[in-house]
Amino acid sequence: MAAMSVRCCVAGGGPAGMMLGLLLARTGVEVLVLEKHADFLRDFRGDTIHPSTLEVLHELGMLDAFLRRPHQELHKVGAQIADAAVTVGDFSHLPTRCRFIALMPQWDFLDFLAEQATPLPGFRLMRQAEVTGLIEEAGRVAGLHVTTPEGVLEVRASLVVGADGRHSTVRRAAGLEVMNIGAPIDVLWMRISRLPADPVQSLGRIAGGRMMVTIDRGDYWQCAFVIRKGGFDVIRAQGLDAFRAQVAALAPYMHDRLGELAGWDDVKLLTVSVDRLRRWHRPGLLCIGDAAHAMSPIGGVGINLAIQDAVAAANILATALSGGGADDALLAEVQRRRSFPTMMTQRVQVFLQDRIFRRVLAGGGGGGGGGALPLLFRLLRDFPVLRRIPARIVGMGFRPEHVQISARAGSVLHDPLASP
Repeated sequence: MAAMSVRCCVAGGGPAGMMLGLLLARTGVEVLVLEKHADFLRDFRGDTIHPSTLEVLHELGMLDAFLRRPHQELHKVGAQIADAAVTVGDFSHLPTRCRFIALMPQWDFLDFLAEQATPLPGFRLMRQAEVTGLIEEAGRVAGLHVTTPEGVLEVRASLVVGADGRHSTVRRAAGLEVMNIGAPIDVLWMRISRLPADPVQSLGRIAGGRMMVTIDRGDYWQCAFVIRKGGFDVIRAQGLDAFRAQVAALAPYMHDRLGELAGWDDVKLLTVSVDRLRRWHRPGLLCIGDAAHAMSPIGGVGINLAIQDAVAAANILATALSGGGADDALLAEVQRRRSFPTMMTQRVQVFLQDRIFRRVLAGGGGGGGGGALPLLFRLLRDFPVLRRIPARIVGMGFRPEHVQISARAGSVLHDPLASP
């Protein structure tokens, strides 16, 4: 068995893990990020980089380099409810440098963070490194057991961070209690090619007891078709032609391309869960991002909440880690800092699930007339100033974090597109 030792070992190379690794390495902390896959090229992941995250990139001096990468900018978000078009959120009033959501495939965003972090002396990203268990000594988490193509690796660390997603191996091995809040929906993900004559905005579409969100990815649409929890087997039993007809009813402009859904392998089920840990930490261990709180896809806030967790954790822990290690009181401080925005965001998501999504899927909303619109959408249609509220919640969250730690001398961020 091979062995190594680092100051901080992060399980999971997603948004939370990569951002935390970058921030800590920037201050001189030695960080190892373990990513179980060979690359970041996995589809059906969050693609929305919100103003709160763009503000963090600005504070790090990375924003210009990020915006040079291919992306789309969403300055407003809306919904098409039968024949009625409603603007749900308007980001133009946010007190941030970027008053829009940047749409970018998550693998591109993670590649960007990796490019920024890799030149930092204390940063290391190890791919094809799957965490299988914890190393525990005297009641404290002291490291991780890892499987790699070269064999089994033992990584010892002053702090282990679980950022390995909603099915976290770390939180399960640590025995941390999960509070299941519940979700009445699941989502079917698929891609349909996009033509120049198609609508120019990403939209939520509601009609006839059905709901779908379309995300512009340039040459194709990423579509999220919302279904009742556990309802995929019923949809499959009705047949692929019937499902294509349901999609066409929501997005008629796609009808001539739905043959691209050649089989059920082209339709991916995302089982939606909303949960959070009662306690995010144990001595020597902290969970952040989806490992600490799985979010509903409503609002696309999961990736941005994970980034905010990483910023808060780095702000609180960097100094202690530079000097040796972070005690349990500091880990508890991270949870205290991030518990409020997590709980408030989940409450909003549960409210929308119960009051809007459940009603629509039961056939109780989504008509074309003004009276048939759900009350929330009628208010947003008739009182434009109210659109600032969802824009603030989605775009910035309940407690946006700011980078408060300085880079160590010589830790220069990297722009691969900059001129020499």
